[in-house]
Amino acid sequence: MTPRRLVAPAALVDGTLIAASLLDVWVNVDTQDQPALACGLLAAAALTLRRRLPLLTFVLALPATLVTDAIFATLVALYTLASHTRRRSLLVVCAAAFTLSDIVPWHWPPSLAAVGISDSSLFIALGYTLATAAAPVFLGQLVQARRELTMRLAEVTEAREQERLLTAQSVLAKERAQLAREMHDVVSHQVSLIAVQAGALQMGSRDSAVKETAAAIRRLSVQTLDELRHMVDVLRAAGSRPTELTPQPSLADLPRLVSGSGIDTELRTDLPDNLPPTVQRAVYRTVQEALTNVRKHAPGATATVCADHENGTVHITVTNTAPTRPALPLPGAHQGLVGLRQRAELLGGTLSHGPTDDGGHELRLAIPVPGVWSAG
Repeated sequence: MTPRRLVAPAALVDGTLIAASLLDVWVNVDTQDQPALACGLLAAAALTLRRRLPLLTFVLALPATLVTDAIFATLVALYTLASHTRRRSLLVVCAAAFTLSDIVPWHWPPSLAAVGISDSSLFIALGYTLATAAAPVFLGQLVQARRELTMRLAEVTEAREQERLLTAQSVLAKERAQLAREMHDVVSHQVSLIAVQAGALQMGSRDSAVKETAAAIRRLSVQTLDELRHMVDVLRAAGSRPTELTPQPSLADLPRLVSGSGIDTELRTDLPDNLPPTVQRAVYRTVQEALTNVRKHAPGATATVCADHENGTVHITVTNTAPTRPALPLPGAHQGLVGLRQRAELLGGTLSHGPTDDGGHELRLAIPVPGVWSAG
């Protein structure tokens, strides 16, 4: 893991630079020279504007270089300007202005004697001053280049992350399309055969019980095909607008679910109508899975579905009696209750189940629904 770079607060940096500038003025400016002292203090105070107005900061700090030996504030201003502008010509002019201000004293007419250097050392002093002016310019340009490079790297990283996301979505879309084909070609075909065979059995049999059972098989097969068709449409819609799973079950569909379950079931519900759609779907799917398990594992049993809402929590209890016939072996992935538990946990609820004292089974669902209260 890359260590995080520590960055000092801007106010702390500015305060340190201003303090260093004041110390430079105190060391290099005679307090009796009021004009020079004023220029030095103005240069130090101008550093408060360096982040917002770097050019103005340099202009205000330049006179201190002309009349005093306190040049720290002017160098800081020149560095700040170089780190914020791309105008190379402006930087050349500012560096030249600093050089002239530093090498030429406040004296008119100017003379080398006033400067305190001879003709032979003029070029040495000029080179030293130019180097002093070039150092903050080059450093500021380096900082600016580093900042821009960091921004470009961040953009490249973001673009690569977006590319990886698009690649993952493309792979997922292919997998969804393949799954849709498999569901359509295999599952739909098999369920269609079941529906056709059930219809033929219903029409050819004279036994009323057999005809009723065949009719129920055909009805459930047709309903499964309809839901499967919607699921295939959803899987094939990857890469386009999100497709809603329609029609979505709600509490209003519970009586129809119970009556079509093929089980002698008593439904007791006292739930408010303003429950969130996600909670309503969870209730419906829980009752659906519970009745399916009763039909598969407890033939001949009766069931009771109790649904109520108390103290901001929805409680669902599905209880069945002991089976009266041996259960037929049916294929299953054993993922129904796992999926229900995950759905409940996503909603902040719990799902539990277990045997009853009379040999039956009970499934319990509890989902908190804050802000929704029953009519009573």
